[in-house]
Amino acid sequence: MALSRIWPIILTISIFVVIFLRIPFDRFLVALAGARLLPFFALMAAFSLFYFAMDTFILLKMIRWFHGPLSYRDLLPARASTYLVSIVNTQLAQGALALYIHRRFLTPLGEITGTVAVLILLEVTQLVLFATAAMLSLPSGIPRELFLAPLALAAAWAALVLLLRGPAESSLRGLSRLRRSAIFRTFREARPAQLLAILALKAPAFVAGVLVHHSALGLFGIHIPILRLFAFLPIVFMVAALPITVAHLGTSQAAWIFFFADRAPEANLLAYSLASHLTFMLANGTLGLVFLPRAYAELFGSRAAAERRSAP
Repeated sequence: MALSRIWPIILTISIFVVIFLRIPFDRFLVALAGARLLPFFALMAAFSLFYFAMDTFILLKMIRWFHGPLSYRDLLPARASTYLVSIVNTQLAQGALALYIHRRFLTPLGEITGTVAVLILLEVTQLVLFATAAMLSLPSGIPRELFLAPLALAAAWAALVLLLRGPAESSLRGLSRLRRSAIFRTFREARPAQLLAILALKAPAFVAGVLVHHSALGLFGIHIPILRLFAFLPIVFMVAALPITVAHLGTSQAAWIFFFADRAPEANLLAYSLASHLTFMLANGTLGLVFLPRAYAELFGSRAAAERRSAP
């Protein structure tokens, strides 16, 4: 087995070893046993369905704007089936989504990959904007280094704009070809109003997520001010999405403990972060499994193959 395949396992185990050296396992079990798990699971399941519906709708808007007409119903299997992949690797899931749409709807692969990349950038932008606004509202206790994130994001956007929307004539052939490449088509053609519209559509899902976490934390006996959640949950989400551990485990729990240990017992935070993480994994996996037969039939069924052969 290649080292690149086993190092996420090693890192995941190492993080949990460090965590449980810090937090006695019996305290973790006590915190988990004291939680109100039934209402917790119900709340998280409802939010997962809401997020799935909004996530699919936002993807649909982007596809309709830049690739042509498509129905919400037809897109549901594509979005849900890639949730299965996201359990293991979020970035791989985005690639799988682009490949699925390319194969199912004959959208050029480079173009749909670029659209998915724009969505990823907008997701990061939204998280950083919410976190920055909340951190500026907090009176104290914010590490100054965290304010480097909005500066880095602004620099990334500025570089992209200069690279792809700068003067049309360039003395560098490679730069000209890059600007014309299919993978940057969506970014070239997207109007600022469209990008702002996607950010506005994403906002309710994020706000709902923070409110759900705020309520769910209470079911574990944890009470964290809502503004502090707005400031640090985006960072927790971004850390959890890093493809460096198995199923994103370990990094998420470490981030919860790091940012909120001054507001709640570490054992309770560990119990909550693991419970919420595994619940979302189970919800995403369930949605993926529900739509998997239809997704498989659309990709590999005889009718789908006939449609692709008859396509111009």
